[in-house]
Amino acid sequence: MKIIKQLSCQVLLSSILIFSSNAAQSHHSHANLNRDDIRTYSGIVVRYSWTMPHVFLKVQAPDKTGKVVEYSIEMQHPPAMAKRGWEKRSFVKGDSITWEGPHDYNESRHYTGLNWAERQDGSRLSMTEKEDGIIVPSTDFSGLWKRSDFDPKTGKAKFNPHYKPPINWPLTELGQELVDNFHEDQNPMVNCGNPGPPKAMIVPYPVMITRPNDKTIIFERELMSDVRVINLDHSVKRGAPSKLGHSLGWFDDESLIVLTDNFVDDPWGSHTGINSSNQKQLTEKFTLSGNGTYLIAEITIDDPVYLTEAHTFFHRWKKIADRDVIQAPCTMESAKLYLQGG
Repeated sequence: MKIIKQLSCQVLLSSILIFSSNAAQSHHSHANLNRDDIRTYSGIVVRYSWTMPHVFLKVQAPDKTGKVVEYSIEMQHPPAMAKRGWEKRSFVKGDSITWEGPHDYNESRHYTGLNWAERQDGSRLSMTEKEDGIIVPSTDFSGLWKRSDFDPKTGKAKFNPHYKPPINWPLTELGQELVDNFHEDQNPMVNCGNPGPPKAMIVPYPVMITRPNDKTIIFERELMSDVRVINLDHSVKRGAPSKLGHSLGWFDDESLIVLTDNFVDDPWGSHTGINSSNQKQLTEKFTLSGNGTYLIAEITIDDPVYLTEAHTFFHRWKKIADRDVIQAPCTMESAKLYLQGG
């Protein structure tokens, strides 16, 4: 094994560490990682987990003193890693690995980020996103879409943080109390839970929209097992109240209008840090733009328990090359590591 050494050359930081429009897929800033302390390490893989919320590696490797310790290397969620050439079996237990990444500010904490990882055969995996395949514009909302933040006033790209409560929402006293006492460990995903819409619509995972027939539109989020059904047939009977609610849709000119109610109380069901109640009502207007390469949602939420009045915000997706939807299990171990990352 090589002795860990600090590199003095300038390197590109991985998108798991940087919040930019290209790194919007990352849940949080990994503030505990020292971006000025980039090191290379060599060791033996103890575990490789292709899981939610993030993929991670456990590796036995020497620290600065030469003592062999177990490092945790946290990356991004599986769809983001797949776009970087990683797979479910990129590494297995017992593999030799050399990797480069920033170390935790706390020297006693054996936690790193990742710029690249090299296998025993010399092949290297990086955190550089690969180009999409052929992107086919959508004419009927169907296809695979990824989050593409923007400023609705200018139409220009602008990163809108999804990992902290929004600002300027008309909150009730109860809603404001939640925001004032916000902490990321309240995230339902820490317990492998998934909130309903509208929060479910703005998480950084790609969404597949399909139209299996002329009466139904399906929204399927990667890594979120709940499938949202939009009923164009308004005679469909309501089921039991749920996080996803009961959605009725219709077309108004070239836009899809969706009205949803029949919800249950849902932690973070409105947005990060803001719960929703069984009184929530949701109105969404979906419109294609950019000749079918973008999908814009105008989302209006009304919930008298947490909002003093109805509130409207916007969200945008960008069309990407169609492929199979990626699913991966959520594990409590990975969720805990996700929180410990800062």
